[in-house]
Amino acid sequence: MTDSGEGRVETVNDVGPGKHMAEEVAEQPDVLAKLVQARSDIATVGDAIVKRSPRFVLLAARGTSDHAAIYAKYLVEVLLGLPAGLVSPSTTTLYRAEQDLTDVLLLTVSQSGGSYDLLEVTQAARSRGALTVAVTNTPSSPLEEAAELSVDVQAGTEKAVAATKTYTATLLALYLLVDAMRNGTGEHVADIGELASRTLTDTVEDVERAVARYRFADRILTTARGYSYATALEGSLKLSETSYLPTRAYSGADLLHGPIAAVDTETAVVGVAGIGAGGASMLDVFATLSERGADLLCVGSAAWSVPSASLTIPVPEVAEEVAPILEVLPLQRLALELALARGFDPDRPRGLRKVTRTR
Repeated sequence: MTDSGEGRVETVNDVGPGKHMAEEVAEQPDVLAKLVQARSDIATVGDAIVKRSPRFVLLAARGTSDHAAIYAKYLVEVLLGLPAGLVSPSTTTLYRAEQDLTDVLLLTVSQSGGSYDLLEVTQAARSRGALTVAVTNTPSSPLEEAAELSVDVQAGTEKAVAATKTYTATLLALYLLVDAMRNGTGEHVADIGELASRTLTDTVEDVERAVARYRFADRILTTARGYSYATALEGSLKLSETSYLPTRAYSGADLLHGPIAAVDTETAVVGVAGIGAGGASMLDVFATLSERGADLLCVGSAAWSVPSASLTIPVPEVAEEVAPILEVLPLQRLALELALARGFDPDRPRGLRKVTRTR
């Protein structure tokens, strides 16, 4: 791939710029519907976890999977009433710390199952008494072999560097796992495939308007609270890795504790607001952003209720705890289309590969 010097991309990829990412965005309704049909397999893992009565849940992940882990942290704390935290892999890989993990559940989330540091963390945790569960899209991966139990997210091969279908499938798998642990029936996601299809279909024009408005943006900030904070993080990552935009994601609460001072009339903001406590808590944040002159794009089932938004992308209303599965879909497409409009190939982001190996 070469850059003509004017932001246009000439590519040797005979499938065309962004084709893999576009195809995988479109596959998500079928992937999600298929995973719901495999709920009983995930419930079996959930039952095994419940029998071990974990007192604490740790989550290990990197990159996109880290955002899925943050989503899972909310699920665990709110729906299960268990404390949860994110692992710092370097405490094991660099500092060789030896924690007592007796009666702890470690969920390691990795699309590839091949990250060296996550593998080492999982092996070490199992040796120190933790119940280890791998959540991965790669059956028979080193991570799955290292963990005691595993959940297959069943997204199929993902060719695009920017993860899309593996991210939403991971969110759904984590929800189904936690729901099974509380003796749930999966009723809130029974029709998630159909809802995802509707979301992608109904938001095409809204995304096109957003692309036209933010094509020449210099920086974008994303923000949300609660379950949707994971959406803000993932949206920020997708925009930065495909369009090379300087982006930052903030919890709406954290945004008001300092970073709001950097917001002005040149700041584009993507805010996520769904029906529920998290979305309701964002209304004051949006009002403050408006006072600062920010240009606000609001995404979510409650987007229509934000008067200060310059643009909105409504999505179907669902239970708050599963809303992130739908909210991220138009943001994935925004990242794809914005990259193409800015002259880049989102299938070939510079400096990135599909599997990043860290220690």
